[in-house]
Amino acid sequence: MINSSDFLSNAQIIKYPIITDKATRLLENNQYSFIVDRSSNKITIKAAIEYLFNVKVLKVNTCRLPRKKKRVGKYIGWKPQYKKAIVTLSEGDVINLFTEN
Repeated sequence: MINSSDFLSNAQIIKYPIITDKATRLLENNQYSFIVDRSSNKITIKAAIEYLFNVKVLKVNTCRLPRKKKRVGKYIGWKPQYKKAIVTLSEGDVINLFTEN
């Protein structure tokens, strides 16, 4: 079980949600996509999501995406590599990604 002193580490594991066309289509299946720390594993991701959003996680799928080239003018570099986690929640649990004004 995670106590309240681990909040900072949980906030560092989950960086930010992914809001793309594919990620919004996954919301219909109660699946949410997040960019997570590259060194985190499925168990720590599950614990962080359950603690931060107060939901029940059924499954966590992760993938490390390949490096991509980035070109600005004549300079060629690399985009930073990241890890993506797709989290499946139990029926009835919802994470509100879009705030209403």
